[in-house]
Amino acid sequence: MLSAILERVVPESQRRTVDELAEDLDLSVGDARAKRSSFWTMLLLSSVIAAAGVITDATATVIGAMIIAPLSTPIMGMALGSLQRRGTGSFKVVVLGCLMVIGVGTVMSLSLPQSYDLLSNSQISGRTSPRLMDLLAAIATGFAGAVALARRDVAAVLPGVAIAISLVPPLIVVGVCLEHGALWPALGALVLFLSNFFGLATAGMVVFAFVGYGPGGARRNTARRTRAVLVLLFIAVFIPMAVNTTTTFLIASWSGHAKKAAEQWLSETPGASVSDVDMVSKTMYIDVRTPDDLPSTDDLLTALNGRVPSGVHVVVESDHGEVVEAGTVGG
Repeated sequence: MLSAILERVVPESQRRTVDELAEDLDLSVGDARAKRSSFWTMLLLSSVIAAAGVITDATATVIGAMIIAPLSTPIMGMALGSLQRRGTGSFKVVVLGCLMVIGVGTVMSLSLPQSYDLLSNSQISGRTSPRLMDLLAAIATGFAGAVALARRDVAAVLPGVAIAISLVPPLIVVGVCLEHGALWPALGALVLFLSNFFGLATAGMVVFAFVGYGPGGARRNTARRTRAVLVLLFIAVFIPMAVNTTTTFLIASWSGHAKKAAEQWLSETPGASVSDVDMVSKTMYIDVRTPDDLPSTDDLLTALNGRVPSGVHVVVESDHGEVVEAGTVGG
C-alpha cells in the first residue's frame, strides 16, 4: 500500500535522479565556487530586504524576501547528504548563514530608537510567540517542498513553499530583538526558525528515503547522528511551543471570564460596555467605554476572584483617558 501511495505522490516517470537533486541542493557538487557565490549574494540581499520589511512593518516586502531567500537549499542538501551518509558541508553553511542573517537584523535595527515598542510591529509580534500549529505547518510545508524537489513537474510550487516556510524573517526578528535587549521575544523567533528548520530537514529525509535516494537505493538508511540531532531539535522546539500554546489557550479563557465579570460590574452603569480585555505578563488590562465615572473597582476584583488566577494585577482604562489601578485579584 505504501508503494502505491508513493507512486502516486512521486511517480516514477516524474522522479528526478539523485544526481540531479544533488546538483541543485549540494553546494559542494559541480561548480561549487559559483554556487556558493550565488548563495551568499542572494542570502545577503534577501536579509537586507527582509530586515527593511520587518522594521517598516511591510508585509509585501517581507514576502519578497522569502521568495528569493536561498536558505532552504543547504537545509535540504543536509537532509540529502545525511541520508546518503556523505559530508556536504551543508550544516556549516546553514549555521554561518543564520549568523549572517541575525547580524543583518541587528545592524539594521540600529535605525530604531531604543524606546520603540517591538510588539506593536506585526512583523515582529507575529514571529515571537510560535505555537504547535506553526510546527505542524512547517512539517507539512517541508513535505510539500521535498515532493516538489523530487518531481520534475511541480517545481512551480517552490516559491509558495519558500513563502510558507519563512526562514529568513524569523532570524531577522531575532537580530532586531537582541539589539533591543528583548531576549524572550528573540528566543521565541529563534524557536519559530528551528521549527521550520526541523520541518524541512525531517520531511526532506523522509521523502528522499522513501523515493530511494539513500546509498545503494536503500530507502530507510539514515545516519544515526542526524536522527539523534533531529530528535533533540524536535524536543527543543516542541516543549516551548506546547507551553506557549497552552498558555495562549489559558489566557484566552481567563480573558473571556474577565470580560463577563467586567460586563456584570458595569451592568448598572447606563451606556457602559467592555471594549477589550488584554493580558500582558501578570497584568490584565480592561478597556471600557462609559459616559460617566467608573464604579468602584472593589466590586470588579470581587467578581474576578475565582475566574482568573490570584495574583493577577488589574488595570481599567476608559475611553476618556481615565486609568485606574484596580488592584490584585485575591490580594
